Amino acid sequence: MDNTLTIIFGIVAMLLPLVIGRLVWKRFDQYFGRNDEAYMDTLEYFLKKIGFTILVAFIILWIGISLVFSGSANS
Repeated sequence: MDNTLTIIFGIVAMLLPLVIGRLVWKRFDQYFGRNDEAYMDTLEYFLKKIGFTILVAFIILWIGISLVFSGSANS
């Protein structure tokens, strides 16, 4: 039963960053777009958007996987 929970939580920990990353990608324009279409079409803005999304997704993934495998060392 312990292995089953570890597998289920591991899958959730890997899928959660995808969901959170998608939310960050969609809402980035609302928070940082400044309602300026010319600015939002620049490479600088796109690189900030993709970098921030990857950073948030990686942090969520790291935290999730750390929590999943922190209890597995005892077994």
